[in-house]
Amino acid sequence: MSLYDVLPAISTSFIAISAILVAIGWNLAIKRKLEAHKKVMLAGAVAALLFFIIYMSRTVFVGNTDWGGSDEMKPYYLTFLFFHIVLATVGAVFGLTTLTLAFRNSFAKHRKWGRITSVVWLFTAVTGITVYVLLYLMYPGGHTKPVLDVLFGGS
Repeated sequence: MSLYDVLPAISTSFIAISAILVAIGWNLAIKRKLEAHKKVMLAGAVAALLFFIIYMSRTVFVGNTDWGGSDEMKPYYLTFLFFHIVLATVGAVFGLTTLTLAFRNSFAKHRKWGRITSVVWLFTAVTGITVYVLLYLMYPGGHTKPVLDVLFGGS
């Protein structure tokens, strides 16, 4: 098994773990178990960060995978990919904002941002997992080329 096969599975696992932890953390906040909420949400943030580090490492050193499925399915894949990219970007910014508000003890704002951030992140996870399933499980992935090769003319 190559990095091509392993890294996407690992990074997608971290998306799923982070979403599960966010859901658990949200439930703990509702139950007013705030110390447990804090710990679980920080673990969710770490899982999301690990996803990002693995994803970026793979993109730079292994490359992004082109669509390998049929032309008829490509618009569906691109739709999920587009929504995932938008949601992930918004989710990351909202997540950092929500964490910052918590660390600054701005809990009224944290609660408002947190509700939205959690929903955005849960949809981010669903779309990310869908992209993974379409790109690696349902259809064979296409060509990959490391970003460094694209930028600096490697083979």
